[in-house]
Amino acid sequence: MIIGGGSAGTSIGVGIVHEWEPGSGPVTTWAPTPGSKAKALKAPAVDAPPSSMQAGHIINFVDFRERGLDYSRLVMGSWEMPGKCDIRTMTHVINAHLRRHETYRSWFEYQDPKHIIRHEIQNPRDIQFVPVHHGELTQPEWRDLVLATPSPLEWDCFRLGVIQHENHCTLFAIVDHLHCDPALITGLYVEILANYQSLVAGKPPVTLAATASHAEFCKREKAYADSMTLDSPEIRKWVAFAEANGGNGPEFPLPLGDQTIPCGGDMMVIPLLSPEQTARFEDDCIASGARFSGGLFACAALAHYELTGEEIYRGLTPIDKRRTPEEYMTMGWFTGVIPFEATVDPNSFVETARSIQASFDENIALAQVPYDRVLELAPWLNKYGPQFFMMNYMDVGLPPLSAVVATALTGSNATAYNDGRSPAYLYMSVIRLFDEVSLLISFPNNPIARESVTRYGEVIKSVFTRAAAGEYTAPAVHAAR
Repeated sequence: MIIGGGSAGTSIGVGIVHEWEPGSGPVTTWAPTPGSKAKALKAPAVDAPPSSMQAGHIINFVDFRERGLDYSRLVMGSWEMPGKCDIRTMTHVINAHLRRHETYRSWFEYQDPKHIIRHEIQNPRDIQFVPVHHGELTQPEWRDLVLATPSPLEWDCFRLGVIQHENHCTLFAIVDHLHCDPALITGLYVEILANYQSLVAGKPPVTLAATASHAEFCKREKAYADSMTLDSPEIRKWVAFAEANGGNGPEFPLPLGDQTIPCGGDMMVIPLLSPEQTARFEDDCIASGARFSGGLFACAALAHYELTGEEIYRGLTPIDKRRTPEEYMTMGWFTGVIPFEATVDPNSFVETARSIQASFDENIALAQVPYDRVLELAPWLNKYGPQFFMMNYMDVGLPPLSAVVATALTGSNATAYNDGRSPAYLYMSVIRLFDEVSLLISFPNNPIARESVTRYGEVIKSVFTRAAAGEYTAPAVHAAR
């Protein structure tokens, strides 16, 4: 599957690990020395909590494991680069990257959902990764190697490596989501690939700006959440949002099957807008007083209406909570979630987009309050259920990613992979790669969910097409089956 970059002439290949062919050539990974692992295990407990996203990830991993399910957790990608990999130089570059970022010094001791203890390596130089040579691997052997990446309850739940081909090599990264969000793209490209290329060319290392402390971010996030009461405006808004939805989070409008039965996960890519359509769509968003993101969520709202007949749309979307230049240079999970709701005008994309954008802007401060804190203060609300879903918007053509992505993708055969395990929930990501827009859906790999996701994709693509043409008129509503 391909996510296209339109007129920029770039693209990203996506798939699941079972489809990831390593090709011919020996595989080398970088893993910690026994001494480095021993020092990590002895790392003292510190008072910094996990971030809200890290805590939820660990709790989900434990919950899935106890229910006999294999939890999807790995973020994986690769780039090609010419020539033969200089293993010694790459070893230096990888260790420099791992030592630079505080998140890699942490591991978490799970006691129960309320007690997740962070342990932190005090001396970054105690992190020492060395090359491990695996030889040439078949696809099943390669898949097993990838899936053997340690769990989020272990310190070293990340691996980097290369596959050496005849005239080029493939650099790959396998990182548990515990330690990353989309900023992984810049971190890996600038600090590893670009730095490596500079050194092997005989040039000095790439000059890097200072990083921030992810642990300090986690402390601030927790302190702010703890300061909330049931009377806090943010909590009142969160509670009103959930209560208006029957005490629940947003739910996907079509059935997703029995997710207590192990089935793993799969992905689907749906092209939404060509470069020409993207330009027209953006013009209409601006004319409505909405940003591009407001327009795409309006399309989601209209698709939901066409499937259900519901004129109130409620959604959640993640947002980056980084604020300082140093934080934007820092690896870690800095994400919050914004709830929004809007009245759908069945015959007007413009009015729906305007309503969505107003709600999003009004609720942006709610991203600072994790939903778990809302549940602590309002225990009559429900945790997210099996029909829960979230939609993300990622524009990789905007600074600071744009220059990095354009350089990284050009001629690099860049790929991103999913581990094919059971997803925590149905997750949709609308990806704008320069002037082309695609929808990536991660879903439970069962026949019912696949049929539903396929149907949803057809409906939302139709909505985008009509909106981009300035011809949006709702068809007859087809209630969800």
